[in-house]
Amino acid sequence: MKAALLAALLLAGGPALPQENPLQPSATWEDLRQSVLGLAGDVAQDATVLDLEAPLRAYEAAIVPVRLVQPADAPPVRAATLVIDENPAPVAAEYGFGPALMPLDFEMRVRVDSYSDVRVIADTGNGSRVMAGRFVKASGGCSAPAGKDMAEVEATMGQMRWRSAPENGRHVGTLMIRHPNFSGLQRDQVTLLNIPAHFIDRLEVRQGDEMLFSLEAGISISEDPVFRFAYAPNGQPIHVRVEDTDGNRWDQTFEAVSG
Repeated sequence: MKAALLAALLLAGGPALPQENPLQPSATWEDLRQSVLGLAGDVAQDATVLDLEAPLRAYEAAIVPVRLVQPADAPPVRAATLVIDENPAPVAAEYGFGPALMPLDFEMRVRVDSYSDVRVIADTGNGSRVMAGRFVKASGGCSAPAGKDMAEVEATMGQMRWRSAPENGRHVGTLMIRHPNFSGLQRDQVTLLNIPAHFIDRLEVRQGDEMLFSLEAGISISEDPVFRFAYAPNGQPIHVRVEDTDGNRWDQTFEAVSG
């Protein structure tokens, strides 16, 4: 019930999320910044270019809503890396964004395993980077029990739903994908054995030949992931390609939306 309620809020746009939770000093980030991301120095924060919204205290640690937003006159974000400092695999996702998503208004759901900064480092072109983030109080998101049994997982994995509707002068698309996104840290609730990691690691969403966004992901994207984003429709069908770590691939095309 809790998961369903939060999902409903996310898909509806939800109420404004609390923003009294800025990034905290993090020894973990000091290490990750250079050893994992190859950044010699810290990256400036500038909410006039990019902001990240996330709740101060997560309602459900396995489906924490995170939203990337830009003002109308901000420079375009070409790529972004989402990092959850204290997760077992801190780099949660690497995104590429197409021009139709600018200015960025992009939501996803992630797992947060312990109290942690959740941050995004974005590339705005010509070697320029900007960082945004929030401190989130959550615990156990990466090992939280899966919401479905194995039989249901097998029956529904790879199913997709797409919807798009005008909102505030743009179109907002919502893509829902059925996949357990097993983190490798969960247990089967029947056998009590560890469930091997099995998650979506690549995703492409296009309208016609134009890229809307691409994703390379790790274990931190939630079960049955949902992506909600504002975009400019070009009148072409929406093509979605999903690949997972077991070598499965699913392709689906949804009818065009007029501008």
